[in-house]
Amino acid sequence: MYSGNGSEYAPEWLSSLASGAFLFMYFVVLVIIVAAWWKIFTKAGQPGWFSLIPILNIYTMLQIVQRPAWWLLLYLVPIVNVVISIIVTVDTARVFGKGVGFALGLMFLPYIFYVILGFGDARYQPGNLSGYAPPAPPAPPVAPAG
Repeated sequence: MYSGNGSEYAPEWLSSLASGAFLFMYFVVLVIIVAAWWKIFTKAGQPGWFSLIPILNIYTMLQIVQRPAWWLLLYLVPIVNVVISIIVTVDTARVFGKGVGFALGLMFLPYIFYVILGFGDARYQPGNLSGYAPPAPPAPPVAPAG
């Protein structure tokens, strides 16, 4: 039976502390993601602060993955925007020398994989939309001495 005095609930200070801790952790994750996007943009030769401006960041990402600027309009069409987002995410992985598995990571675990992409050793390879980075060419033959 409910007594009405509220003693069965957690103290008010405890819920405030939990809310504050959650808000702090959310802010920390947000700062890390912004820093990762900034690094991704600078790796691709774009100004990092472009990642902070809402529509400009999508436009710049389309430039990074070498898609036409008019695709920005496709983000306004329901359902089509989901397909375009998937294509751009796969292309993002490819231009940084990663495969489809990494692209799936970008889609389903973005807070981890964008940080790996931004702060890892991935390099921007603008002509690499076909998949993994091409293998290094073989070394030229060395002439025998003597």
